[in-house]
Amino acid sequence: MRNIPVNLGGFKLRVVEEPALKVDQEGKVKTAYGTDDPLYVVSVFAKPVATESGFRGKGSEFKVTLAMNPGEVAEGDVVELNGPTVSYWENEGKSGLSWKAMSLKPVG
Repeated sequence: MRNIPVNLGGFKLRVVEEPALKVDQEGKVKTAYGTDDPLYVVSVFAKPVATESGFRGKGSEFKVTLAMNPGEVAEGDVVELNGPTVSYWENEGKSGLSWKAMSLKPVG
């Protein structure tokens, strides 16, 4: 299954690596399918929001491909993803999750 919608409402997302153009191994800028619109990539750390008892749980860092220019977002900013999706991939014995979103915006 591809591009499964994800609800990240129970998580706080913090930028750990500022957004940049997404490039392939040859240094060519990747574009959205069927267009010349460049894609961007940003690394975020997702940490569960604290429960009433104060328990937060562990977090996880992952990269997100963005379909739109994220604008002014700096390392350490708390952000929200617009239209996040996840896809499972497998290639040459490796596998993982691929995260995408239309855009992101600073929170607060």
